[in-house]
Amino acid sequence: MSATAARPGEFAGLVAVVTGGASGIGAAIVDRLAADGASVAILDLNPSTAADSATRLSVQADVADDASVRAAVDAVVAHFGRIDIVVNNAGIGAQGSVEDNSDEEWHRVFDINVVGMARVTRAALPHLRESPSAAVVNTASIAATAGLPQRALYSATKGAVLALTRAMAADHLREGVRVNCVSPGTADTPWIGRLLESAADPVAERAALEARQPHGRLVSADEVAGAVAYLASPRSGSTTGVSLAVDGGMHELRLRPE
Repeated sequence: MSATAARPGEFAGLVAVVTGGASGIGAAIVDRLAADGASVAILDLNPSTAADSATRLSVQADVADDASVRAAVDAVVAHFGRIDIVVNNAGIGAQGSVEDNSDEEWHRVFDINVVGMARVTRAALPHLRESPSAAVVNTASIAATAGLPQRALYSATKGAVLALTRAMAADHLREGVRVNCVSPGTADTPWIGRLLESAADPVAERAALEARQPHGRLVSADEVAGAVAYLASPRSGSTTGVSLAVDGGMHELRLRPE
């Protein structure tokens, strides 16, 4: 029996908002929550309405723009009547050492990866406070806790997401809102695919990324979605303020060379 089939209807009656939900990890999260009974609003810069149904709604939203975020949240509530779960997954990548990105790029990436999560959660909080099963799940990264080469800006934003998650959990616990984050290792996503395509030797680069993770492969989007589902689940009522690693052991394990 699959993990999805083992827990049917876990999110029945609940409404989830997933930012960056049109592709990659976000799309896998949308599918997982929907399969377990949630009605899901997909907030994305480029949403596809092809999959819209009675339980799925695509809404154009720019997490870097407060008016756009508030309009999107209002549209979700107008359509579904409530918000119970917010998955702050929208984000962008950045490459280079600390000297390789301009001030403008630092501000842009932080505005999307960190302040964007604050905007979406801030707009949704009045509705989350009314939910009996309120949960926020932020997408952090192994880059928040491990020093990775050529990822200074990206790592700084994901470190901020980790700290923000803990602070939000403390602020809103007594309001009945749980806040956690998932921290994937290097995942098999379109962004990683584009990085590999631009490498001098894509095959060797992929092999190096796979070898960096103790289990010897890239993390799948479905594996990350499974972790998000656990953190968002009403059955996880005592789990708050945590970072759940989905990284093949990269953060905690130190294997001897074969």
